[in-house]
Amino acid sequence: MSIADEIIRYISRNRVSTTEVADALGKSGVLSGISPLTSELHKVGRVHTIFTAYGSNHDVHDAIRFVEPDEIVLVFTHECDDKAIFGDLVAKYLLLYRQAAAVVVDGLVRDAARLRRERYPIWTRGVTPLGCVNSPAPCYPEEQAAAIRNRLQGGVAVCDDGGVVVIPPDRLNEEMLQALHHIELQEDLWYYCLNTLKWDTKRIVCDKEYRTVASPLFDQYADVVTGAAELFKKV
Repeated sequence: MSIADEIIRYISRNRVSTTEVADALGKSGVLSGISPLTSELHKVGRVHTIFTAYGSNHDVHDAIRFVEPDEIVLVFTHECDDKAIFGDLVAKYLLLYRQAAAVVVDGLVRDAARLRRERYPIWTRGVTPLGCVNSPAPCYPEEQAAAIRNRLQGGVAVCDDGGVVVIPPDRLNEEMLQALHHIELQEDLWYYCLNTLKWDTKRIVCDKEYRTVASPLFDQYADVVTGAAELFKKV
């Protein structure tokens, strides 16, 4: 099993949130402005980037034929104004027949009522009834597309009610997996201090008072806290 697969399995099994993943990335990785169309879903998978531009979704129809099962499709748009990139037909093809894990659209979608009724795992900037044309148009600017592909293609996307966070391909390593472990354990420790000890959040988050209080419980977290601090200095 590759390290990327280990990271995906860990995030999926533990339902690691986008908040925690962004923290493990040093407060980064968020695709800004994108929200879930359907709530209470958690999806994780390898990134497959697709591009379309100038009010046409022709390139989307062409590219989705090559999506692999369990991938998360990221659709990037350029000058599509207020037009939806796709609706129910494309969503059904991608999610049911190509078996994509989720679709993330840096733009708008339509057929919102049906997409929500089917509880399709779609994240988007919004909805509109107005669709793109399906005839060929000039391509997404290649230099910009290449920069996005280099940064995201083959990375791991995590999608939940918080939005979408992408772990870039160059961060899919053992250090990233350890950072995710540390974030999860740190959350456990913080909530113990809050719920059981009734500490205020300044003592927990800012002062990290658990580092100086003698306690067998805190001692078992000592390596975690120290390890997390060292890891996050690097990100």
